[in-house]
Amino acid sequence: MAIIASPSDKAVQTTALSLSGVRHTFDTRLVVKGIDLDIAPGEVVCLLGPSGCGKTTLLRIAAGLEVLQEGSVSLEGRTIAAPGQRHVPPEKRSVGLAFQDSALFPHLNVLENVSFGLKHLPARARHEQALALLEQLGMADYAQNYPHQLSGGQQQRVALARALAPRPQLMLLDEPFSSLDARLRDRIRDDTLHVLKKLGSATLLVTHDPEEAMFMADRIALMRDGNIVQTGTPRELYCEPVDPFVVTFFGEVNILKGSIHKGCVQTPMGKIDASWLPEGSGVEVMIRPEALKLAVRDLPAKAHNHSHVIMAKLLGRSSLIHLCVHGEDGQEAHLHARVPGVFLPAEGQPVDIDLDRSQVFVFKSADAIT
Repeated sequence: MAIIASPSDKAVQTTALSLSGVRHTFDTRLVVKGIDLDIAPGEVVCLLGPSGCGKTTLLRIAAGLEVLQEGSVSLEGRTIAAPGQRHVPPEKRSVGLAFQDSALFPHLNVLENVSFGLKHLPARARHEQALALLEQLGMADYAQNYPHQLSGGQQQRVALARALAPRPQLMLLDEPFSSLDARLRDRIRDDTLHVLKKLGSATLLVTHDPEEAMFMADRIALMRDGNIVQTGTPRELYCEPVDPFVVTFFGEVNILKGSIHKGCVQTPMGKIDASWLPEGSGVEVMIRPEALKLAVRDLPAKAHNHSHVIMAKLLGRSSLIHLCVHGEDGQEAHLHARVPGVFLPAEGQPVDIDLDRSQVFVFKSADAIT
């Protein structure tokens, strides 16, 4: 006989963590303002945003470290927090936790730290499962070492292994890589992502680093002042931003001001389509530096009626070019272009500029929004 899944069964299968209408106040300050967020099994979702935006508070509510004040929290379809009705303590939520501070047990060696949460298993299985995780995170050779004998990066790997060892339904990571130097951070987050995907744990990661979020996440929830501004894939947030804040949070942008005339805004880079905005609206045109494609023009260096280089700086993998851009209508603007590799034209060098319009965004000016 065929078994037909009920709607509630389907919800259990498709949602690992569900936050609904979550609000939280510290003293009199509302720090989380009605958040709705679902995470699917095996999905990595990053809460991204500046300090103080409410992302860590939201993670702590999911973990049970903060008592829910308003809204509800469900894990695989089971309500684990509802104000005045239910509060499942952190240790009973099948949740793995890892923070910036590794907080290892100093009196236990690495293997004992990782196997600490596996007491329900026979000793041999506990040993094998812990050692397998240490192997995946490159720490098997340090199994008998104690935390004080490890570097900060090694301690962080052990902390991640300890959190992952019980194979929790949900992993909660709060800035776990932020205390590491850049080279080590890249390697550890790469190893961590591979382990998370192999184990299939749903993951909520808090970070303030846009590059880290884009690397780690299947989806990003970008927060500002207690609200989620936009949720989507890294490509959606980078290429289809819904708000100027989303554009600027992912890196430097060139900003030009103008107004809509016949569905376009006139800039030194030419006319930019803005036909979806009302005629006469004041707007900001936001142009990512990589949207400016440069080609050296064979003209005298003093031909300053043409767009030209003000300064060029090599940044390693890319070059940053300061430009004086001349429009056909006489408009000028100081813009920055970012070019892959070594591209260092001389000061005053005339250049032709081709605009990648997929990296140009137009929004109503802040003072024009009512």
